[in-house]
Amino acid sequence: MAVSWEKFETAAPDLAHAVRACFAAAETHVLATLRRDGSPRVSGTEVDFTGAELVLGSMHGAVKARDLRRDGRFAVHANPGAELGDGDVKVAGVAVEVTDPAEVARLQGNSDPCHVFLLRLTEAVHTSVAGESIVIDTWREGLPRVRFERKNTGEVVRTEI
Repeated sequence: MAVSWEKFETAAPDLAHAVRACFAAAETHVLATLRRDGSPRVSGTEVDFTGAELVLGSMHGAVKARDLRRDGRFAVHANPGAELGDGDVKVAGVAVEVTDPAEVARLQGNSDPCHVFLLRLTEAVHTSVAGESIVIDTWREGLPRVRFERKNTGEVVRTEI
């Protein structure tokens, strides 16, 4: 089952902190949705942390919004920037459209016509470099959190957190 940002943050606070930092490092990120025929579509997007929610907004009638309204499954890859300072982050889950006009205006910050989606997470992955290793920290709803350390020798160490 997909969970709110708040529940994810409670379940994995240090990972949530890293995810938030990566999303805050750039304004635009890459959203993956599913087209009507099931093939993937990628679009530029912005995400915001509003209160205890991870929110995605879209221009009214945009193709990505139509995709999410039809099939809410998504993935967002945070723009890591040129330096990869905070690492690389991806989240996935189900987008739930907010349809109450007052709530849309509150989350969007204005009453312009738009689509607003609450991002419910099923997965979060943070990849970073530690010394001469790549560290992949993963969270999946309902499963133990796992960290993989891929050493430059090719050895991979798996640790449940």
